[in-house]
Amino acid sequence: MTNQNVVVPDTKSGISLPMVRLSGSSIFPATAQKPPTAPGTGGGGCISLSAKKKLLLENLEINGGGGAAKINSWVDSMRASSPTHMKSSSQSLSEQHQQQITLPSALDNFDQIMEASRGKQIVMFLDYDGTLSPIVDDPDRAFMSKKMRTTVRRLATCFPTAIVSGRCRDKVYKFVRLAELYYAGSHGMDIKGPEKGSKYTKGTEPVICQPASEFLPMIDEVFKELVAKTKLTPGAKVENNKFCVSVHFRCVEEKKWSEVAEAVKSVLNKYPKLRLSQGRKVLEIRPTIKWDKGKALEFLLESLGFANCTDVFPIYIGDDRTDEDAFKVLKEREQGFGILVSKVAKDTNASYSLQEPTQVMDFLQRLVDWKKLAFQESRM
Repeated sequence: MTNQNVVVPDTKSGISLPMVRLSGSSIFPATAQKPPTAPGTGGGGCISLSAKKKLLLENLEINGGGGAAKINSWVDSMRASSPTHMKSSSQSLSEQHQQQITLPSALDNFDQIMEASRGKQIVMFLDYDGTLSPIVDDPDRAFMSKKMRTTVRRLATCFPTAIVSGRCRDKVYKFVRLAELYYAGSHGMDIKGPEKGSKYTKGTEPVICQPASEFLPMIDEVFKELVAKTKLTPGAKVENNKFCVSVHFRCVEEKKWSEVAEAVKSVLNKYPKLRLSQGRKVLEIRPTIKWDKGKALEFLLESLGFANCTDVFPIYIGDDRTDEDAFKVLKEREQGFGILVSKVAKDTNASYSLQEPTQVMDFLQRLVDWKKLAFQESRM
């Protein structure tokens, strides 16, 4: 029998926490500056990709039947989201170049970003995998470097800082190990603020929000079923991220991706209250509730006391398709900026780009240095 790696939830993840709900009214008005437009994007700072690829990715999130045709559509989408597949495609370099319009570099335009933030409170939101740590084959070994941890610690002394990840919140905390941060796991469906050690904490109780608590038993069932369904597919890894289940196919041979898609589809068809989404070589099943990283960003801003504020400047840095929900919120608010971490072309609502985690660390360190210099000048 083929050995399979299974990522089990941390024992702490079973603790039931109270749920905090947001009011139904709009929290934040549109304010301040507009993000820059990347050359050739036609506005909004979007990177141009083929309409076919975009349609494939959108179709992946539609549940229901479709048989073999639907499985083929899913596999096509899995290929479309694979950087290695894009590089090995039959497209010529010139054809690929026509589809890749680069966003302005956040490092090269650092002074412009800081000028836009003048007189406002910067609030930092950071994805984890692919942003603070490199993408690795084994999700259990996605460690951030000591230097990155030190940089994030310094960042949190200067600005309110949150980690927003698709992973289980407890797992992210074990990787980061900084108690002064806010953590939003499961794509923002599991939020907890620092119990101590942060000067930005409001009130005496830590911020807690779990809008999908009722789905926990269902998610556990799906996790067990997917473990059984994928156990004969070499390289497949199923991860329980508390409020969502992730099926990693990074280590699966491409010719067997259809097996992974079939397994996920067969399980998902039994759960109409769950939906499918896709990240970087991972299929994810999560609740159909209207909650995502963008909603988590808004909730955290409100928790920090910045509801209806015009003097707040959120910066969100992420590399994944799920981070687009947060980028979109910032774009619609016309407040703050989204920064995409990527070396390949993607449709995005981000305004700037960084290529890899080392550039993210450089950008964060420049923020810290800028803040210290601004503080010194204010005392002169």
